[in-house]
Amino acid sequence: MIKTINLKKIYMTDEVETTALNQINLTIEEGEFCAVMGPSGCGKSTLLNILGLLDSPSEGHYYFMDNDIAGYTERERVGLRKGNIGFVFQSFNLIDELTVYENAELPLLYLNEPADQRKQKVDTALERMGMMHRRNHYPQQLSGGQQQRVAIARATVADTKLILADEPTGNLDSDRGDEVMKLLSELNEQGTTIVMVTHSPHDAGYARRVIQLFDGEIVTENLQEGFHV
Repeated sequence: MIKTINLKKIYMTDEVETTALNQINLTIEEGEFCAVMGPSGCGKSTLLNILGLLDSPSEGHYYFMDNDIAGYTERERVGLRKGNIGFVFQSFNLIDELTVYENAELPLLYLNEPADQRKQKVDTALERMGMMHRRNHYPQQLSGGQQQRVAIARATVADTKLILADEPTGNLDSDRGDEVMKLLSELNEQGTTIVMVTHSPHDAGYARRVIQLFDGEIVTENLQEGFHV
């Protein structure tokens, strides 16, 4: 599903050149659950942004579903992202003025799906996340754990093939965090590919593979035999 070849990302500020990612060679197969770890500033979020088609590499190649997107325009990246990639953020990123149902429905509106299909898919996603009873509530009426459940419903409502999660439990207590990690594990068991950035060794324990970044480079990749189920 994902393959990078000599991927490099350079940022220019005034006359200062910063290499955020350097010669990243990475393959992630469909159905994997990978955790990306490393200290702050090592390039984790930059890598996630490129994998999510939110940014482009400066050099090298990135293949997503057999498409080499390195030279894609913003419009082309948006077109490929729709319906294929879902995002789960530490800060939930729900829209306060929209209900739980309306937040979950947003990706389907962007895809111009008919109303009856939207309703069926949103109902299914909210049921799966245990949030149907909150469908008419607003984000500020929910706990942090409930907001993240809605965010996951939004990320998966279009039957996305890939979920990119950036510190998905960062704003949650340990119990609510475990709930979210178990939900992500269940989605992975159902076939969704998950790439998660985390500082938490506990959360990384849910992944099948852990990738360690340091100074913009992959330093280790480890398969985990005793990961959580």
